[in-house]
Amino acid sequence: MIELWKGGAYLIDGTTLVEEDRAEELTALVKGPVDKEEARKGTIAWSILREHNTSGDMEKLKLKFDALTSHDITFVGIIQTAKASGMKEFPIPYVLTNCHNSLCAVGGTINEDDHVFGLTAARHYGGIFVPPHIAVIHQYMREMMAGCGRMILGSDSHTRYGALGTMAVGEGGGELVKQLLCDTYDVARPQVVAVYLEGKPAPGVGPHDVALAIVGAVFKNGYVKNKVMEFVGPGVASMDTDYRNGVDVMTTETTCLTSIWQTDEDTRRYLRMHGREEAYRELKPAAVAYYDGVVKVDLSAVQPMIAMPFHPSNVYEIGELKENLGDILREIEKEAARISGRDESRFRLTDKMENGKLRVDQGIIAGCAGGNYSNVMAAAHILGGKTCGSGLFNLSVYPSSQPVYMDLVKKGAVTELMAAGAVVKTAFCGPCFGAGDTPANNTLSIRHTTRNFPNREGSKPGNGQMAAVALMDARSIAATAANGGILTAATEFADDYQVPEYCFDGTVYQSRVYQGYGKARPQEPVVYGPNIKDWPEMSPLADHILLKVCAKILDDVTTTDELIPSGETSSYRSNPLGLAEFTLSRRDPGYVGRAKQAGALETLRRAGGQPWETDEGLKLAFERIKTIPGCEDISRQETEIGSVIYARKPGDGSAREQAASCQRVLGGLANIAGEYATKRYRSNVMNWGMLPFLMEGEPEFSVGDFIYVPEIRKALDGDMKDIPAYLLGEGGAKRLHLSIADMTGDEKEIVKAGCLINFNRNR
Repeated sequence: MIELWKGGAYLIDGTTLVEEDRAEELTALVKGPVDKEEARKGTIAWSILREHNTSGDMEKLKLKFDALTSHDITFVGIIQTAKASGMKEFPIPYVLTNCHNSLCAVGGTINEDDHVFGLTAARHYGGIFVPPHIAVIHQYMREMMAGCGRMILGSDSHTRYGALGTMAVGEGGGELVKQLLCDTYDVARPQVVAVYLEGKPAPGVGPHDVALAIVGAVFKNGYVKNKVMEFVGPGVASMDTDYRNGVDVMTTETTCLTSIWQTDEDTRRYLRMHGREEAYRELKPAAVAYYDGVVKVDLSAVQPMIAMPFHPSNVYEIGELKENLGDILREIEKEAARISGRDESRFRLTDKMENGKLRVDQGIIAGCAGGNYSNVMAAAHILGGKTCGSGLFNLSVYPSSQPVYMDLVKKGAVTELMAAGAVVKTAFCGPCFGAGDTPANNTLSIRHTTRNFPNREGSKPGNGQMAAVALMDARSIAATAANGGILTAATEFADDYQVPEYCFDGTVYQSRVYQGYGKARPQEPVVYGPNIKDWPEMSPLADHILLKVCAKILDDVTTTDELIPSGETSSYRSNPLGLAEFTLSRRDPGYVGRAKQAGALETLRRAGGQPWETDEGLKLAFERIKTIPGCEDISRQETEIGSVIYARKPGDGSAREQAASCQRVLGGLANIAGEYATKRYRSNVMNWGMLPFLMEGEPEFSVGDFIYVPEIRKALDGDMKDIPAYLLGEGGAKRLHLSIADMTGDEKEIVKAGCLINFNRNR
């Protein structure tokens, strides 16, 4: 089904792959020698990156994007940061959508206050404002903004429009701020991996099945981490563009940097349908193109898939799951116990086994992955004339935009779904991050959404609650609903049904979306609700730092949802100090108190006080510093005190900058990690003035210990491969070996300045 090639390969005429070490075969095919470096320039990705690069050096890219997009968890903080940095007007199209905190159900007026802020900011600075319930962020961008050869930057991790010929990147808010200030997105030239598609998906196999199969094959081994996934091959034509969009959005879960697809007449048709045929151009690899790796996918062999809790890469064929049901469920129960820190008996999936089959409790089809037109149409067809039943199982469907909803109504799909007992709702991302349809305790939800991380569905293990999500395609969710909640693959209901062509009607966008790009109205005020707060002042990095270990996480991967929970906590995203109260609350509830204590010591020091006289641990730490050769005369007043988090692999998941900024506003100075799960999280750490340390091996320090790093500013100007640091323990000062991976000159200056805001003010 999926084959990962060990080395690089050449693609000849878009159809023939040749491994790079098969020189004779390659020479025979192209009738002459091939220059590898020239062939690198034959990828689609190279051409788009070259067009957007301003550095003149394709090895060190400085990219400027064509458009930006954010939703209502992130746009307030981004605009506040850009404003504090000196922005006067949005220099490129910036789309502000309101699809995450749409319900305005938590925290009184604060959600709608942010929506008012967004509209008035769009008017003041010249932006595009999409009101709540009109469209989820990525569907609007597909329908109205993406185009062939373009690049779009979004503050949501699933910013992916590769199927429309757009290289889109999901990053933290700091990177959008740089674009708003006419700066660049700086990155080393990424490697490009060919995702070579052949064959055709079988009836009943949907885009989520294809996507989950790919995620399962490449996530754990890091095959495409921080690389570009370029979809090529004859199998591309077997899927229409809406289907391709459903596969493409899930490339985020592979940890790739971005994605791009070859385009064709179906891409043109999609853009023409949306009134934007001028955005089409043919994109395809050159006659000879070199790729750094190959993911070869036989689409005809893909079966209905399921990603079991608690990660999209925990993938099985549904048939395989059924054959090994008890064993797999027991392993998930063990993982649930580890995650929650509670007895395995507290969360039971094996209780849901009925005569060797699995009963599930809830189905959701929603968002940028599941709510697409073709997915909902296929689900409605399977459920036509059937029923979800009157038991515990329930099904909710969220079309991804009002235009999609309107056509589903016209085609009769909404009637079919409602008649079967499904509840059809408006465009909303809530089920994807724990702000809608939170399942009951000890239940299993099957969802065509993007993620199934622990607690992302909204449960609170700290309060004795535990639920879980398995990811499936809308077709198999509908088949399960039609089978009374018994897990069922859509292939059992497959027939020769063809989804009718989508008819886009953009009237609702013309009626409700504010189109203000290029029409800034600086005389109109931006309206601030009482919960919208400015970023607190952050100090520049001192010459020496003393780090108090305030959290130590030994999980294989730490997600951004664990660093700062999603769901109802996101209602405080416009209040930096208010949101910071939730940092690590579902993973290490004591962290906030410990970090605040360290922050208070630094506040006292900066005010001219002597915190080491009142804090015994700090006093002892400074005494141990004096035992380090060369540090005998270290100035306590020139040593910055702050907190640090250790995690083996932090940052998988969301692009939300709050995963880092919440640590910073509590006094955080650094992360120490074995590796960083994503580039975007590491970028967030640096943009908020924290040091992205790396350390090999197991940590010898514990929560509460102090780590001293002398002359850190000088270390940033060195090679950073071995930064002297000292664990200040009972035996004195023990040398630690920290390092930092390559940083750009601006990234170093941002950290030295204390955060991106300070860096821009200094300029």
